[in-house]
Amino acid sequence: MNELGFDTQEVHRYYSAHCFNSVWDLLGKESRTPDDDQQMLQLAMASTWHWTQREDCSDKNLSVGYWQVSRVYTVIQQHENARQYAQMCLAKTPNDESFYLGYAHEAIARAEKLAGNVDAAAEHLEIAVNYAAKVDDENSREMLDKDLAELK
Repeated sequence: MNELGFDTQEVHRYYSAHCFNSVWDLLGKESRTPDDDQQMLQLAMASTWHWTQREDCSDKNLSVGYWQVSRVYTVIQQHENARQYAQMCLAKTPNDESFYLGYAHEAIARAEKLAGNVDAAAEHLEIAVNYAAKVDDENSREMLDKDLAELK
Protein backbone atom coordinates (compact mmCIF):
# COMPACT_ATOMS: atom_id res chain seq x y z
CA MET A 1 0.00 0.00 0.00
CA ASN A 2 1.16 3.50 -0.71
CA GLU A 3 0.46 6.65 1.29
CA LEU A 4 -2.92 7.01 -0.43
CA GLY A 5 -4.02 3.55 0.66
CA PHE A 6 -3.90 1.60 -2.59
CA ASP A 7 -1.63 -1.10 -3.94
CA THR A 8 0.48 0.51 -6.67
CA GLN A 9 1.47 -2.87 -8.10
CA GLU A 10 -2.21 -3.69 -8.58
CA VAL A 11 -2.69 -0.34 -10.35
CA HIS A 12 0.25 -1.04 -12.66
CA ARG A 13 -1.06 -4.55 -13.40
CA TYR A 14 -4.47 -3.13 -14.28
CA TYR A 15 -3.26 -0.26 -16.48
CA SER A 16 -0.54 -2.21 -18.27
CA ALA A 17 -3.23 -4.63 -19.51
CA HIS A 18 -6.07 -2.12 -19.89
CA CYS A 19 -4.04 0.30 -22.00
CA PHE A 20 -2.59 -2.55 -24.10
CA ASN A 21 -6.05 -3.92 -24.87
CA SER A 22 -7.43 -0.44 -25.57
CA VAL A 23 -4.81 -0.01 -28.30
CA TRP A 24 -6.27 -3.05 -30.08
CA ASP A 25 -9.73 -1.51 -29.90
CA LEU A 26 -8.43 1.58 -31.69
CA LEU A 27 -6.37 -0.41 -34.19
CA GLY A 28 -9.54 -2.27 -35.14
CA LYS A 29 -11.57 0.89 -35.57
CA GLU A 30 -12.60 1.30 -39.21
CA SER A 31 -12.10 5.04 -39.51
CA ARG A 32 -9.75 6.49 -36.94
CA THR A 33 -9.41 10.22 -36.51
CA PRO A 34 -6.11 11.97 -35.83
CA ASP A 35 -7.26 12.23 -32.19
CA ASP A 36 -7.81 8.45 -32.15
CA ASP A 37 -4.30 7.95 -33.51
CA GLN A 38 -2.84 10.17 -30.80
CA GLN A 39 -4.80 8.36 -28.11
CA MET A 40 -3.69 5.00 -29.52
CA LEU A 41 -0.05 6.06 -29.28
CA GLN A 42 -0.48 7.42 -25.76
CA LEU A 43 -2.17 4.18 -24.67
CA ALA A 44 0.63 2.04 -26.11
CA MET A 45 3.22 4.17 -24.35
CA ALA A 46 1.24 4.13 -21.11
CA SER A 47 0.91 0.35 -21.22
CA THR A 48 4.65 -0.04 -21.70
CA TRP A 49 5.41 2.45 -18.93
CA HIS A 50 3.11 0.65 -16.49
CA TRP A 51 4.91 -2.58 -17.35
CA THR A 52 8.23 -0.96 -16.43
CA GLN A 53 6.80 -0.20 -12.99
CA ARG A 54 5.70 -3.77 -12.31
CA GLU A 55 7.82 -5.97 -10.08
CA ASP A 56 7.16 -8.89 -12.44
CA CYS A 57 8.27 -7.05 -15.59
CA SER A 58 10.50 -9.19 -17.80
CA ASP A 59 12.38 -8.58 -21.01
CA LYS A 60 9.63 -10.54 -22.78
CA ASN A 61 7.01 -8.10 -21.46
CA LEU A 62 9.07 -5.15 -22.66
CA SER A 63 9.55 -6.84 -26.02
CA VAL A 64 5.77 -7.08 -26.44
CA GLY A 65 5.27 -3.49 -25.29
CA TYR A 66 7.91 -2.12 -27.65
CA TRP A 67 6.44 -4.25 -30.46
CA GLN A 68 3.01 -2.68 -29.89
CA VAL A 69 4.44 0.84 -29.83
CA SER A 70 6.27 0.09 -33.09
CA ARG A 71 3.06 -1.20 -34.66
CA VAL A 72 1.21 1.96 -33.66
CA TYR A 73 3.95 4.15 -35.10
CA THR A 74 3.74 2.14 -38.33
CA VAL A 75 -0.02 2.58 -38.51
CA ILE A 76 0.29 6.33 -38.00
CA GLN A 77 3.02 6.46 -40.67
CA GLN A 78 6.03 7.41 -38.51
CA HIS A 79 8.70 5.03 -39.81
CA GLU A 80 11.65 6.38 -37.81
CA ASN A 81 9.84 5.93 -34.49
CA ALA A 82 8.49 2.56 -35.69
CA ARG A 83 12.04 1.43 -36.48
CA GLN A 84 13.38 2.66 -33.15
CA TYR A 85 10.79 0.73 -31.15
CA ALA A 86 11.12 -2.35 -33.37
CA GLN A 87 14.85 -2.38 -32.65
CA MET A 88 14.15 -1.93 -28.93
CA CYS A 89 11.74 -4.85 -29.21
CA LEU A 90 14.41 -7.06 -30.76
CA ALA A 91 16.97 -6.01 -28.15
CA LYS A 92 14.65 -7.13 -25.33
CA THR A 93 13.43 -10.34 -26.97
CA PRO A 94 14.80 -13.51 -25.34
CA ASN A 95 17.04 -15.43 -27.76
CA ASP A 96 15.20 -18.71 -27.16
CA GLU A 97 11.69 -17.46 -28.02
CA SER A 98 10.96 -18.07 -31.71
CA PHE A 99 7.48 -16.55 -31.52
CA TYR A 100 8.73 -13.29 -30.01
CA LEU A 101 11.80 -13.17 -32.25
CA GLY A 102 9.52 -13.63 -35.23
CA TYR A 103 7.43 -10.68 -34.10
CA ALA A 104 10.49 -8.55 -33.41
CA HIS A 105 11.67 -9.07 -36.99
CA GLU A 106 8.11 -8.57 -38.25
CA ALA A 107 8.14 -5.15 -36.59
CA ILE A 108 11.47 -4.25 -38.17
CA ALA A 109 10.26 -5.46 -41.58
CA ARG A 110 7.08 -3.41 -41.24
CA ALA A 111 9.01 -0.26 -40.26
CA GLU A 112 11.54 -0.72 -43.07
CA LYS A 113 8.77 -1.31 -45.60
CA LEU A 114 7.09 1.92 -44.49
CA ALA A 115 10.42 3.73 -44.84
CA GLY A 116 10.79 2.41 -48.39
CA ASN A 117 13.77 0.21 -47.52
CA VAL A 118 12.69 -2.78 -49.60
CA ASP A 119 15.85 -4.85 -49.12
CA ALA A 120 15.94 -4.44 -45.33
CA ALA A 121 12.20 -5.18 -45.13
CA ALA A 122 12.65 -8.36 -47.18
CA GLU A 123 15.62 -9.46 -45.08
CA HIS A 124 13.75 -9.10 -41.79
CA LEU A 125 10.62 -10.65 -43.25
CA GLU A 126 12.64 -13.72 -44.25
CA ILE A 127 14.12 -13.96 -40.74
CA ALA A 128 10.63 -13.62 -39.25
CA VAL A 129 9.26 -16.36 -41.53
CA ASN A 130 12.09 -18.66 -40.44
CA TYR A 131 11.30 -18.03 -36.78
CA ALA A 132 7.58 -18.54 -37.42
CA ALA A 133 8.32 -22.00 -38.81
CA LYS A 134 9.92 -22.90 -35.47
CA VAL A 135 6.91 -21.90 -33.34
CA ASP A 136 5.42 -25.07 -31.84
CA ASP A 137 2.07 -23.68 -30.74
CA GLU A 138 -0.24 -23.81 -33.75
CA ASN A 139 -2.40 -20.82 -32.75
CA SER A 140 0.64 -18.65 -32.11
CA ARG A 141 2.26 -19.70 -35.39
CA GLU A 142 -0.95 -18.95 -37.31
CA MET A 143 -1.22 -15.51 -35.72
CA LEU A 144 2.37 -14.67 -36.64
CA ASP A 145 1.98 -16.13 -40.14
CA LYS A 146 -1.13 -13.98 -40.69
CA ASP A 147 0.75 -10.80 -39.72
CA LEU A 148 3.71 -11.79 -41.88
CA ALA A 149 1.43 -12.41 -44.87
CA GLU A 150 0.44 -8.72 -44.72
CA LEU A 151 4.03 -7.83 -45.54
CA LYS A 152 4.45 -10.08 -48.59
